[in-house]
Amino acid sequence: MEKLISRFFEIPSAHKLSVYLEQGGFEAAKRALKNMKPEEIESEVKRSNLRGLGGAGFPCGMKWSFVPRNTGKPIYLVVNADEGEPGTFKDKYIMTYVPHLLLEGMILASYAVGIHKAFIYIRGEYEEPCVRLQAAVNEAYEKGYLGKNIFGTSFNLDVVVHRGAGAYICGEETGLLESLEGRKGYPRLKPPFPAVVGLFGCPTVINNVETLSYLPFIVNRSADWFAGLGTERNGGMRLFSVSGHVEKPGIYERPLGYPLRNLIEDAGGIRLRRGDPSGRPYKLKAVVPGGLSAAVLRADEIDVKMDFDSLKTIGSMGGSGGVIVMDETVSMVGALQITMQFFAHESCGQCSPCREGTGWIYRILNRVVSGKGRPGDIQNLLDIGAYLGGTTICALADGAQMTFLSYLKKFRSEFEEFIGGNVIPKGTYANA
Repeated sequence: MEKLISRFFEIPSAHKLSVYLEQGGFEAAKRALKNMKPEEIESEVKRSNLRGLGGAGFPCGMKWSFVPRNTGKPIYLVVNADEGEPGTFKDKYIMTYVPHLLLEGMILASYAVGIHKAFIYIRGEYEEPCVRLQAAVNEAYEKGYLGKNIFGTSFNLDVVVHRGAGAYICGEETGLLESLEGRKGYPRLKPPFPAVVGLFGCPTVINNVETLSYLPFIVNRSADWFAGLGTERNGGMRLFSVSGHVEKPGIYERPLGYPLRNLIEDAGGIRLRRGDPSGRPYKLKAVVPGGLSAAVLRADEIDVKMDFDSLKTIGSMGGSGGVIVMDETVSMVGALQITMQFFAHESCGQCSPCREGTGWIYRILNRVVSGKGRPGDIQNLLDIGAYLGGTTICALADGAQMTFLSYLKKFRSEFEEFIGGNVIPKGTYANA
């Protein structure tokens, strides 16, 4: 199977401009700036069926088309590199191993929309990716690939790398904008949407690292080719971050619509029991298909295509592409306890249903895991969870609700065992 982005991960020193150029780097950007009109690029991206690969899966070209072009205000590009979704690490790989691919995608997006100033908002904990990315920006300026008169044309683009401070909520696009403007990362009420009123009150395009990194392939090899790699409404490939109980965790680049079962088998299957002479593998118990905010799937639900529409149909989501595999040793109660600890900690506190609800759920789960569960706890948890979604400014509470209710409903018997006194040791893994 052909690799697109991930082939660069195997090339030594691909993060350096000289090596990237040897691999055909910046050819798409040169061709676009010299031979294509901006509207032609936007049209190609629409036809490619490229979806936003950061979480929401919104069509990329359509998102660009919402930006007003003649307001008299500057238009900004903001790259969401605040990869904070647990189980997700594909953007980290791009920025570490092939940052110039991202920069080339940014040039294409900026040219298409009429942007001359771009910001990369990168997760604060990403030390090495940030260093690599800034070095790539410096190289691009020195070569004349950023700044004024790029590739000898009249197009100008300046790029600023901005480090976040470690807040998960700043992965939400309007919380990111607030942080980038120097304020606390509280998500904004919408409308107005960032495409119209975004950074500094100006029209703004916000795209994910991986989304932008596929643009050079679309320009080089055509929208029809890219669209044909995926499904009818989900074009191209995507990087899946596979972790958990698999023999070979890592990044797997596969077409959208690739079967989840096959993806797990690609990663070597469930890990083998340690110390068992027979080598009997542990049985699969559950899979999170799209980062921690996605509804968990039981072992009998993994015959599903890994695209946004198919996963939505079965009540989960493609999300950030973080695939977390859990075998039969996992306590789902312990796993949910850790999951809700994360959401309670990362809630910005702006909306009371999220602030109080996630914390309340976490405190109840803590009590249940410690052996102090009460007969009404499960119904109480279901009632609290029912009021999380659709009641807040951003989607953190919606994600928490989706994952929380899926664990509780699909593995209810385990919660009943805890409350009934059959307490498994605290933690995600039991008997591991």
